[in-house]
Amino acid sequence: MGTDNRKRNFLVQGSILAAASIISRLIGLLYRLPLTNIIGDAGIGDYNNAFQIYNIALILSSYSLPLSVSKLVAERVGKKEYKNSYKVFICAISFAFAIGLLASFIIYFSADLLADKIFNMPTSAIPLKVLAPNIFVFAVMGVLRGFFQGNHNMLPTSFSQILEQIVNAMVSIAAAYYLMKAHSASVNIEAYGAAGGTLGTLIGAITSLLFLGFVFWINKPIIKKKVRRDTISENESYHEVFVILILTIIPVILSQTVYQLSSLIDSSLFGHIMDGKGLILDERRALLGIYGGKYNLLVNVPVSIASAMAVAIVPSISSAYKNMAILDIMNKVQQSVKLNMIIAFPCAVGMGVLASPILQLLFNDERALPANLIRLGAIAIVFYSLSTVTNAVLQGINMLRLPVIHSAISLAIHIVIVYILLQFFNLSTYGLVIGNVTFALVVAILNWRAVAKHLNYKQEINKTFLVPAVCAVIMGIVTYISYQGIYRLITINSISTLAAIFLSAIIYFVLLLLLKGITEAELYGMPKGRTLVKIARKLHLL
Repeated sequence: MGTDNRKRNFLVQGSILAAASIISRLIGLLYRLPLTNIIGDAGIGDYNNAFQIYNIALILSSYSLPLSVSKLVAERVGKKEYKNSYKVFICAISFAFAIGLLASFIIYFSADLLADKIFNMPTSAIPLKVLAPNIFVFAVMGVLRGFFQGNHNMLPTSFSQILEQIVNAMVSIAAAYYLMKAHSASVNIEAYGAAGGTLGTLIGAITSLLFLGFVFWINKPIIKKKVRRDTISENESYHEVFVILILTIIPVILSQTVYQLSSLIDSSLFGHIMDGKGLILDERRALLGIYGGKYNLLVNVPVSIASAMAVAIVPSISSAYKNMAILDIMNKVQQSVKLNMIIAFPCAVGMGVLASPILQLLFNDERALPANLIRLGAIAIVFYSLSTVTNAVLQGINMLRLPVIHSAISLAIHIVIVYILLQFFNLSTYGLVIGNVTFALVVAILNWRAVAKHLNYKQEINKTFLVPAVCAVIMGIVTYISYQGIYRLITINSISTLAAIFLSAIIYFVLLLLLKGITEAELYGMPKGRTLVKIARKLHLL
């Protein structure tokens, strides 16, 4: 019974984060429509370029903090070493203040140089300067989130993510509008609009940090009480904890840096190669805006579910690995991979089938190029979901170097593929999408082999991969037919798209049960499992 409860708790915690992440992404999608209408594809190009440099700086400085802190805290909380777990927090918050401030200053004062040399697009420096202080804010916020996650409490992170996105959305739209109005005479008007979007990110993060700080202040008496009652004999020194923290942070930084470098290199290669082929600056900015602001944005929405599960699985597996509970680890790996594949396959198929209707719904964009990019690259959802979860498994069992090595190998292959496609085949943004898919595929394959080797683990194939894939394909056919049928009747894209999505979710769930892709016991183990089982029984599917 204890194992069932732990499994249920693990899935519930991951699902809480996944739900919050999806809500946050949906809010992000909703405000992108007015933001894109205000600043245009060129402004979105500057916005995305600024974020790519910012993300690299964030990863190098503090992006690894939530995961590293949650892993180290979970290992100590699992052994009731509350004094040592609090020392992890103190060391991490000190590190966050120092490195966050340094990185923010470096990015702010080198923004012009970076935008010009990396992208050959100097206008991207304007939104980047506004975004720079957010590195410090995220560093401190990341430590707080990691501390709560390490204590197996995902609610503060979940609520703070949603709050952050709500504030971000409101400020981004208002600031973009007023900054463009204030600089209407400037040739860089779109870049100032993009700066309004990055200002929303900064204010949203500050709001989230204040919320997390308040929650920590409320819980501090309980935390201190646990620390005082801790009578463990092996008391770690601050120096020891700090060394362990750094040794945990470095591999995570390298792994995430390589991931982010793929996007940065893509944009850099695209900017310089397309410039050499005579594509003017505004056209390059607009194409990158479509690729980053529409294809990447939409594909990353379902991938965020895998990212949320990864956040939940690292402290859970780390705690189990510390206690050498190998069977428990294998159960968690099996559950998390299967759940992600059950979600990833229908998302990939649905995104591909409804690419144009979704773009019209969210961005009022009926053009063929953005829709074709999504159709071509939707399969990346499956590969990124698998690579993200397996990354977390390897980090949880202290194989921290392997994700770095695998990402580096994939990046080398990725650079060659993208360069050839852009330089010799003139595929433009299609080349970037193909590179994006292959990068995720190679990482997923290498990670999968490593998990199997180091855990002597073998994932069940039929119900994890084949059944969800078959169900998703059938669902895709029904989705396409239902959308076309409803649209011909009412000729309203928004209603037709939402109705087709709702119908496809029901069809997929029914097919999954009919083909035994998920069992009654597995349904019970999921959040709201009893409700799902009751529904399935009423439909005579179980």
